[in-house]
Amino acid sequence: MHIALYKPDIPQNTAAIIRLGACLSLKIHIIEPCGFNLHDSRFKRVVMDYIGFSKIFRYQDYDDFLNKNKKKRIILMTTKAKKNYHKFKFKKDDILLFGRESAGVPNNLHKTIKDKVKIPMNKKTRSLNVAMSVAIVSAEALRQNNLLK
Repeated sequence: MHIALYKPDIPQNTAAIIRLGACLSLKIHIIEPCGFNLHDSRFKRVVMDYIGFSKIFRYQDYDDFLNKNKKKRIILMTTKAKKNYHKFKFKKDDILLFGRESAGVPNNLHKTIKDKVKIPMNKKTRSLNVAMSVAIVSAEALRQNNLLK
């Protein structure tokens, strides 16, 4: 199972996701540019030594990411989706794409990505923290594919 972060801009969230990836054997893809560098003290404080247990792939931009993952299905996690994540059939090599904390993904990506799912939420709220969203959806995708250890 793969998690892709589109231009992440909060170091603590990215670090928490990398830690989650280490614990659940998720491959983490970071689509640059990041809003911070991986030497940021806030990043290091949260990621601790888990970065050594993680499989992290970095890409110059979204086109580079697409070119290197042509054979994988990309699932966009978005509050604008119609289908709920627990009603979607995940495959073990899917890439779950999460937008940046400040702005999600641009409209042109929304238009080009076929599969989109959301986490159902209270109508009075806007969105969950991205690290929480990654944990929720990746746990379901792993469960569906019997990949939880």
